Amino acid sequence: MSENVLPQADNSPQADELRGTAPSEEAISPPAVDHLYLRLQSEAESAGYHLNSDVEFAKALVRSLLINEERYGYPACPCRLADGEKEEDLDIICPCDYRDPDLEEFGMCFCCLYVDKATAKGDKESHSIPERRSPIKGRSKLQKPNKTPPPQKLSYPVWRCKVCGYLCAREEPPEICPICKVSKERFERFL
Repeated sequence: MSENVLPQADNSPQADELRGTAPSEEAISPPAVDHLYLRLQSEAESAGYHLNSDVEFAKALVRSLLINEERYGYPACPCRLADGEKEEDLDIICPCDYRDPDLEEFGMCFCCLYVDKATAKGDKESHSIPERRSPIKGRSKLQKPNKTPPPQKLSYPVWRCKVCGYLCAREEPPEICPICKVSKERFERFL
């Protein structure tokens, strides 16, 4: 496998000043990184996904997720510039909305935290992939859920997880997706 190059989030003091947030580097402890890494690895394996087999690289990404969690209040993808407004960044909260299409087409997600089986085993090299996220201008218009009423009368609304596609019929979406473990704000009304 080729050496992974860690994509760099803009963690400069100038960027922190512009955002009005400056996470403390000391606040991100190695045990916190290990804990999240093990949780993500367990969740990935139980759902049929794989984390990058380069553990040092994967833990560096996990550390960046924790930095973004402290900075923004949510674990935005470390390889993309977050707006700092959760509503605008729902598509890039890890695991992002683009993970599955990226895995299917390229064998890895944009930041290379999640990889397909062949890449995880070392049979296929990791490589850069194109960005799927829309440009900033007009992005929020694309993310708004469809408010059109369903064509038929159902007992309950149907909610769809935008990350994994899980569907459920109930009054409100579940607090946590039982498949991919994202929070309820990642669901959209499907019917």
